[in-house]
Amino acid sequence: MPFLVGAIVLAVGAGLWLARRGGRSPAGPPAGLGLLRRAVDVKPDEVRILLLSCAYFFFILTSYYIVRPIRDQMGVAGGVQNLPWLFSGTLAGMLVLNPLFSALVVRFPRKRFIPYTYRFFMLNLLVFFVLLRSLPEPQQIWLGRAFYIWVSVFNLFVVSVFWAFMTDIFRNEQSKRLFGFIGVGGTLGAIFGASITAFFAKVLSPPNLLLVSMVFIEVAVQFVRVLGRHAGESPRPTPAAALPAGAAKERVIGGNALAGLTHVARSPYLLGICVYMLVFTVGSTFLYFQQAQIVSQAVTDRAAQTALFARIDLMVNVLTVVIQVFLTGRLLKWFGVSVTLALIPAVSAIGFLGLGLMPTLAIVIAFQVARRAGNFAVARPTREVLFTVIPREDKYKAKSFIDTFVYRAGDQVGAWSYKLMGLFGLGVSGIAFVAVPISIMWFVMSLWLGRRQARMAGRQPDEPFIPAGAGVVT
Repeated sequence: MPFLVGAIVLAVGAGLWLARRGGRSPAGPPAGLGLLRRAVDVKPDEVRILLLSCAYFFFILTSYYIVRPIRDQMGVAGGVQNLPWLFSGTLAGMLVLNPLFSALVVRFPRKRFIPYTYRFFMLNLLVFFVLLRSLPEPQQIWLGRAFYIWVSVFNLFVVSVFWAFMTDIFRNEQSKRLFGFIGVGGTLGAIFGASITAFFAKVLSPPNLLLVSMVFIEVAVQFVRVLGRHAGESPRPTPAAALPAGAAKERVIGGNALAGLTHVARSPYLLGICVYMLVFTVGSTFLYFQQAQIVSQAVTDRAAQTALFARIDLMVNVLTVVIQVFLTGRLLKWFGVSVTLALIPAVSAIGFLGLGLMPTLAIVIAFQVARRAGNFAVARPTREVLFTVIPREDKYKAKSFIDTFVYRAGDQVGAWSYKLMGLFGLGVSGIAFVAVPISIMWFVMSLWLGRRQARMAGRQPDEPFIPAGAGVVT
């Protein structure tokens, strides 16, 4: 226990120190550059911004994984049979929040609307803390349901904003080399955040852990500030004299608050990403329910079930880190976006076919570990590369709409269609066979998106790098 307390203090202190240190000019080649370059193809001038990005992602996912177990417990307490309705509430929350976020993007520069977004969620956590400590027990059930919906919204929004920021400050070529390694920070943050709740849930109580989560969000906000200043670091920086007057100031993105929806509707490329996201989430929901069914039949003891799920999470996290450190960037370099993006759909088609033929505990565990680790380590960073070639306004508005509303819409389609197929008599095997052609469609869409992304990247001029958002504040 004292070790974990020290780890939390050390993580927060190191994060704040690194954020402050990020504003200083390097005196020479970054320490440990040779060791780092064995894992990732990073250039000397990119090291600082790469490590700052990893740290930013670490603290964001630490904050989320502190509150995620609290959410899951409240969801169970509110009745498992009510979870589909909580999913629907989450979708409604996304529909309300997306235009509000877009309105911030319209009005404020990036260095302000990103901290505003994170601090809005911090304020929400403070409100939940007060209510959890003050409301009587009968009202806690409804508060728990509201908290379940809120955390589900919080998760997708803060991660979507993070990756939008990454696509805004890294060029297409850089994203292919660096996004996989940046994901390592998030994976380590997920492990650290979950560990905090696992060890401190009984000592501090869940409401007090919300305050701990707030601290980590604020540390992440400090990295947003520093990264904004370093967004122009590049192996080929533009001389100050070549920048337009006032380029040190950041331009407000502007546009329309509903542009996220309207631009998606008008763009075949963005619609293709929507289809990709829908098919991915439908398949994930199918596998989640299939895992629950098989585990409940094969393992009857609740404690044993919890231990099994914990071991699955551990295997996923370990495999994810290994792939992120040593493979993701290399896969993108060797095979390009198109093939790399199609790898996990191919794994899914094979996995669902195997699950249909042999719906056993060993098969579902192996499939779940491979699919989840592959998504976190390969599919997600590659999917973010797709957004590096779209206009800056779409990186925040359209991307937010796709990452949040479309994602949760896929959950809804998957959950209710799974239940409907069950009513028609389809079991685990039958639903797995239904998922095979869906995965093949996902595979084809991945190849199309990758080729389209390459064409769009090829049309962009290879000019000296100008900091994202450079221009006069309007």
